[in-house]
Amino acid sequence: MLRIKANNNDKATHLFDKLAKPAQRALANADIKTLEQLSQLTEAELMQLHGIGKNALQTIKADMAKHQIHFQIKK
Repeated sequence: MLRIKANNNDKATHLFDKLAKPAQRALANADIKTLEQLSQLTEAELMQLHGIGKNALQTIKADMAKHQIHFQIKK
């Protein structure tokens, strides 16, 4: 299970336990451990990771939205 920790003494550890194992491994292999790290990517960049598909993207986006965190917008 990939643990996502909030920065700056924020709330308790957040888990991406809703994601399938390939998506969890993709994030771990990319050394993505926080929602803030995800916010530095565009959706397209995240989708390029092997193991991240449409279902994982939707789950991640919903989780980020709960915390008012969003992906970068491609310029």
